[in-house]
Amino acid sequence: MNAPRITRVFGAVNIGSFRISALIAGRSESGEMIVLGSAHRAAQGVKRGYVTDMHAATYAVRDAIERAEKMANTSVSSVWIGCSGAGLASQIAQVEIDIGGRRIEPDDIQHLLISAREVIQPDGRMVLHAQPAHYTLDGAHGIANPKGLHAERLGVDIHVMLADGAPIRNLTEAVQNAHLEVEAVVASPIAAAYACLSAEERELGVALVEFGAEVTTVSVHAAGMLLGLSSIPMGSGDITDAIAGAFGIRRFQAERLKCVNGSAIASPADHREMIPVHGPGDDFSGQLARHADDKNRIPRAELISVITGQLGKLMDEISRVLKGMGFSGARGAQVVFTGGGAELAGLADFAQGALGRPVRIGRPMALKGLPEAHATPGFSTLAGLVQYAAADPLDIRTLGGVRGGPRKAGGLGLATRVFHALKEYF
Repeated sequence: MNAPRITRVFGAVNIGSFRISALIAGRSESGEMIVLGSAHRAAQGVKRGYVTDMHAATYAVRDAIERAEKMANTSVSSVWIGCSGAGLASQIAQVEIDIGGRRIEPDDIQHLLISAREVIQPDGRMVLHAQPAHYTLDGAHGIANPKGLHAERLGVDIHVMLADGAPIRNLTEAVQNAHLEVEAVVASPIAAAYACLSAEERELGVALVEFGAEVTTVSVHAAGMLLGLSSIPMGSGDITDAIAGAFGIRRFQAERLKCVNGSAIASPADHREMIPVHGPGDDFSGQLARHADDKNRIPRAELISVITGQLGKLMDEISRVLKGMGFSGARGAQVVFTGGGAELAGLADFAQGALGRPVRIGRPMALKGLPEAHATPGFSTLAGLVQYAAADPLDIRTLGGVRGGPRKAGGLGLATRVFHALKEYF
């Protein structure tokens, strides 16, 4: 059977604090997305979602994308990039126009969306995107496409994603220095939602917790759109640091213990199980770990105690954030955890008990050819970036021409970026 013909190629780079990953996917003639190549490497020059060393971050981005290109046997010149830091914030802007009871025409919808640009209030921050979520007819919500319907008044809810300008410029510059154009900067909660939330979940109401290495982002989705988000400066790396501190061991040893032997759920057998601090084949020499026996083994129960202690602090913060965003009662039905930290054994059960609501682990869905190693929660944002790119969501700032010169608000900065945006949307 012949391989499907690829009509367009999409590139994505997710710049995380623990790893920098890249993915190249193609869209076939039938519209199916097929992964052509993917790769990742250890992050450099990034701390809690912010670029802290431009040269190191650029090198890591270039290395990741070259590995993906080698696997895909093709190259890309532009990419969509994910962002989890930069002080992400979300707004819902609403606007209505008078229709007078007549049939709604395409010009009415365009006029409404152009009018909606006036209600965006970035307050000096950068606008990553401003997208229509859904329309209202005479106050009735949830209209996907009002064309051809009759109404007295037509309204729209616009989802606006804001970020601090300087960190976004640092991210884009790190990628541009790697000889890649930036199609757009996409907030990680948006990308992760594309990858691991169903349309029904986003309609009924769901909280998405992206448990990263150094940042945990909590976003609430309902009525098909993102209603709010908040970032917590804690992540799975803090658990690793707590393990390293508790047992007086190296960080790489703590990370291995967490991933191989760690769990969020304790069992009665943990007190009897002793686990080696050093890995298989490692020569043990030097000081014993704190609480270790003469073979440098520690009780698994103590490891799990450290892990659950840190998780408890994080769950308290998540609960506080969810309460602040009104995610409670019938509307707060389910929580989905994704991100690298969500790969910890037993996390869903622990979080369900701590948050008092159903929890599941979110993994990338609906991407043919995604390697098993990358079909994990830690790569949800990366997979979601190419799905976001393929969906090509409308940005109201591109309608009727771009005002005020280059799209600085979108983080694209140069006139060439404006040209590409106009070509995409028109």
